[in-house]
Amino acid sequence: MPDFIPLNIAVLTVSDTRSEADDTSGRALVERLEAAGHRLAAKAIEPDDIYRIRARVSGWIADPDVHVVITTGGTGVTGRDGTPEAIQVLLDKEIEGFGEVFRMLSYEEIGTSTLQSRALAGVANATYVFCLPGSSGACRTGWDRLIQQQLDIRTRPCNLAQLIPRLRE
Repeated sequence: MPDFIPLNIAVLTVSDTRSEADDTSGRALVERLEAAGHRLAAKAIEPDDIYRIRARVSGWIADPDVHVVITTGGTGVTGRDGTPEAIQVLLDKEIEGFGEVFRMLSYEEIGTSTLQSRALAGVANATYVFCLPGSSGACRTGWDRLIQQQLDIRTRPCNLAQLIPRLRE
């Protein structure tokens, strides 16, 4: 079994109302990624504005030292929810199964309300991007039950972390 390889992960909270003082979702992701042995590359809060979201994430995916970007918030269906629209155009490849599995896991916890989640993931410029809903519960579910294992090179039979060297092929 290979040794654990820590990844550099940037976290973006998308919210018109949150600040660092009350950003429980972003904080939950940072705590979890650090507890798993990864490094926080950057953290920011942007309002529900697709161009500001896109600009922030574009900067991170252009940085060769950032391996993963995780966003929280803006994945619902209201008029201000635009994270999927901001991110989807940046993706070279979408990982369709991420949203499907996230909603399956979420269904176990919140039932049919999971239909309102437009969680998605993909690869942009050899960087993994995961978009989670804004609730801290959704962030815990996404990290604890899905993302953490896929970013751990020791997960078998396969994981996303082992593919990082091949993403630029």
